[in-house]
Amino acid sequence: MTCHPTALVSPEAELAADVVIGPFAVLEGPVKLAAGVKIGGHAWICGDTSLGAGTCVGWGSVIGAPPQDLGFDPAVRSGVRIGARNVIREYVTIHRGSKAGGYTTLGEDNYVMTGVHLGHDSQVGDGNVIANNVMFGGHVRLGNRAFLGGGGGYHQFLHIGDLAMVQGNASVSQDVPPYCVAYGSNHLAGLNTVGLRRAGFDPAARAEIKKLYGLLFGSGLALRKALAAAAGMEWSPAAMRMLEAVAKPSRKGVIAGG
Repeated sequence: MTCHPTALVSPEAELAADVVIGPFAVLEGPVKLAAGVKIGGHAWICGDTSLGAGTCVGWGSVIGAPPQDLGFDPAVRSGVRIGARNVIREYVTIHRGSKAGGYTTLGEDNYVMTGVHLGHDSQVGDGNVIANNVMFGGHVRLGNRAFLGGGGGYHQFLHIGDLAMVQGNASVSQDVPPYCVAYGSNHLAGLNTVGLRRAGFDPAARAEIKKLYGLLFGSGLALRKALAAAAGMEWSPAAMRMLEAVAKPSRKGVIAGG
């Protein structure tokens, strides 16, 4: 283990033999760091927080701090779970869960850029790119392989689907369906066709997703009627993921148009 002499490491911490801890970093409480984890200078990792193998945490980041919830009881036991091979850049904040036994989670292979805030109880999947200064309220759920442009704000409890793309500086307070491109204040711009192709969706699958998107959001039907029409048709598993996300949204509802 490489630990700078100015770092403060709790005796409760469980550290793999090859972790690297930078100057003035603080590991407070029963923190768990797996093999190959690197913690940058002045970072603060605290409480019931675990970091998977190969994850790197940038300078000044704070992971595991109490949630920004006026009704939160500091005696509640909750934490943060972070998977393998994540890049978490400078000054990122990831707060612990707000309820007993609750966890804020980050999957694997995510790239989380400078200044991002992941609010309490948020659930982030794998392979996402979250650009600078994106802000998640509590309980946001993000799927896999999405791209979120810098400066975007995301209201609590909403869902963002797999392979979604959201423009920078967006203000999002409703669900972004899988495969969709969103911008501004709850607007859809179409499908993330480049992302679908790069993810290995063949032309037939992309065409079917495009057909479903057109029915749901471009047919002129009220969303309720469009969903009823789509429910009577056969869809591939990939298209069904979009249909199910729209049919069963979060409590915030789904973005339904341009």
